[in-house]
Amino acid sequence: MKRFLAASVLLSCSNLVLADSLRCGSALVTTDDTTSEVSAKCGEPVSRDFLGYKQIVDSFGYTNEVAIEEWAYGPRSGMYHFIRFEGNRLKRITSKRGN
Repeated sequence: MKRFLAASVLLSCSNLVLADSLRCGSALVTTDDTTSEVSAKCGEPVSRDFLGYKQIVDSFGYTNEVAIEEWAYGPRSGMYHFIRFEGNRLKRITSKRGN
């Protein structure tokens, strides 16, 4: 019970919301979509930031370096949406209420 209470307090204090998908008009983008799919469904973002590179290990044990990029959309109904790509694949969608 204490763990549940602590988790709910932490979640209610958070200003960022994690999501598995984002609606762009009548289209829906989800994790693992490519940058071109997201661009076709949502249009040009308000901003595009190159964050650097990340080393990943593939299923064969080889190390690869992939580009990390974050796109921002909004405000839409008072929310800003941030989409993070790793190696041109959508990995995370977060939302934040604008001030």
